Amino acid sequence: MSDLTSLANIGPAMERDLSRLGIRRVTDLAGQDAVELYERLCELDGRRHDPCVLDTFMSAVDQADGAPPRPWWTYTQERKRLQRSG
Repeated sequence: MSDLTSLANIGPAMERDLSRLGIRRVTDLAGQDAVELYERLCELDGRRHDPCVLDTFMSAVDQADGAPPRPWWTYTQERKRLQRSG
């Protein structure tokens, strides 16, 4: 297992998704665009994933960038704002 599961909200399933995107360590997440990661995952799988996956990616990237851990659902409002602004 990588150190990704040391992040809040990242369990084995999310770790596998990130690994498929080439993210294998917390340092790989630093500076990433969570929306881009989400879109790439949707493309890989040929379907739209639940929006909470994007919330979780936002949480993980923030933590990799040095922010304190927060539950994934605290990112829902930010995600909705981003989606409205296009």
